[in-house]
Amino acid sequence: MKLSARPLAAALFTVLALSACSAPQASSTGNAPASEAAAPSATPSSTKSSGPFGGFASAAEACTTISQQATGASLLPMSAAQGKTQELEQLKAELAETAEKAPDSVKADFAHLNEVAVAGLSDQTVFSSGKFNEAMGPVTAWLATNCK
Repeated sequence: MKLSARPLAAALFTVLALSACSAPQASSTGNAPASEAAAPSATPSSTKSSGPFGGFASAAEACTTISQQATGASLLPMSAAQGKTQELEQLKAELAETAEKAPDSVKADFAHLNEVAVAGLSDQTVFSSGKFNEAMGPVTAWLATNCK
């Protein structure tokens, strides 16, 4: 699969934008303990429940995981281009799990981002046309509002 520079530039811009976020903390429910905010979970826990943090134990865990997974969504084309099939399948599974566990306030937006990112694996115009960036916008806005 050949990738053009434009989708890669858009993906890298998204990664840079998301990595500029500050450490996540609970916004309206009080501050998370420093140890909780400093120990991000790369893999979401397996519980899929509904609550103020969706299926996550805390606001910090929700913020960290959603930020990491949104960044990972932007990198899917690079994993595909490198032929890392096992890694790609793992990333797709983690994205789907995060979409299921996301708090209600971002659940639909993250699910849409997941769908668009996966569609971009077979249709590069998803990235070059701006569809991916449009899907990323509400998730990035949620992170900016809820994860400070």
